[in-house]
Amino acid sequence: MRMLQSKSWLTSVEKNPLLRMALRETFYKQYCGGTNRTEVKQTIADLQKLGFQGVILEYALEVLQDAKDADEAKDVEVWRSALLASVDMVNPGDFIGVKWSGMGSHALQLLKNGESPSALMNSAMREVCDAAAAKQVKLLPSAEETTTTPTIDAWTLSLQRDYNRGPSGSVLYNTYQTYLKRAPAQIANHLADAQEKGYTLGVKLVRGAYLASEPRHMIHDTIEDTHAAYDNLTAACLKRQWNTTLSPAASMTNPSFPPINLVLATHNAASVRSAQAIRTQQIRNNEPLVPLAYAQLKGMADEVSCELLQASKAAPQDGQIVDVPRAFKCTTWGSLSENLNYLLRRAAENKDAATRTKESQNAMGAELRRRFRGVFGMA
Repeated sequence: MRMLQSKSWLTSVEKNPLLRMALRETFYKQYCGGTNRTEVKQTIADLQKLGFQGVILEYALEVLQDAKDADEAKDVEVWRSALLASVDMVNPGDFIGVKWSGMGSHALQLLKNGESPSALMNSAMREVCDAAAAKQVKLLPSAEETTTTPTIDAWTLSLQRDYNRGPSGSVLYNTYQTYLKRAPAQIANHLADAQEKGYTLGVKLVRGAYLASEPRHMIHDTIEDTHAAYDNLTAACLKRQWNTTLSPAASMTNPSFPPINLVLATHNAASVRSAQAIRTQQIRNNEPLVPLAYAQLKGMADEVSCELLQASKAAPQDGQIVDVPRAFKCTTWGSLSENLNYLLRRAAENKDAATRTKESQNAMGAELRRRFRGVFGMA
């Protein structure tokens, strides 16, 4: 944390070239996509060569606290320019990660206070949405913390009502953190809004990223409850059927499940396999399919990503039709200092990932055995 606001030469990534080089050659290259268009385009090309459908690209600069002397016009312009540059870097069909708080400390204050975006912010948001829609790029606003989530929902749904119409489906998605007990009701209310106003709801499901800072009573009591919530919400969305976890909102006059687009952002292999099983059965039954993408962070959960890539390349077994998953890697771009908060979160997540070490080892061992058998014609 000292590096974030350091004034010391020793701990500043801007002043200490040795520290900057060490971080760039290790953590930065592991998790981040590049500092400029050339580097980002190369990262995208490298991921596509591996078999990924594309990327979820996010500008890394974050605003974590209010600042009395902030320049709103300058902050919004930095955000607007970076988001437009992000849209320019990616390919049609890719995603852009968005933080509404990235527009500066004034935006963060509005989000905390439950207020609408300023005219300047609204203009920038719509310019980015217009650019994304024109290029067939999707936008994924982050959920952030519960102190700002209700306003983030309001800003995002307001844009979805305008942009998520017609055959192109969702231009914007909303992110739902399923470790929060309120997530099912949140999704149900948004589905009711989509049904009433006639647009396609964009749904991105994550387990959640703020476990250490959120009020404990708002989070599921056990990890098993969180897993169940994630998988049951996934099933409801894929099948477009209500279930014991996701039931219609009281405000819905029509109980039918409205159209949605879905992104499953998860590092949990069991959740991915469960979704694939549902999807494959739907294909075999010739059922209508919800547009679906899978996502993992660049540099993390590669065993899950590789399993998806293998499934996307596998030939049908005995003539059976199977799901061909669309897998994406999520990465950030920007300078090393702009990425520090992002890298700190990845470091924290890797502590939690220690609980997945045995599963990862088993997955890698199985893959090595499969390749060994293939070399000797034993596959």
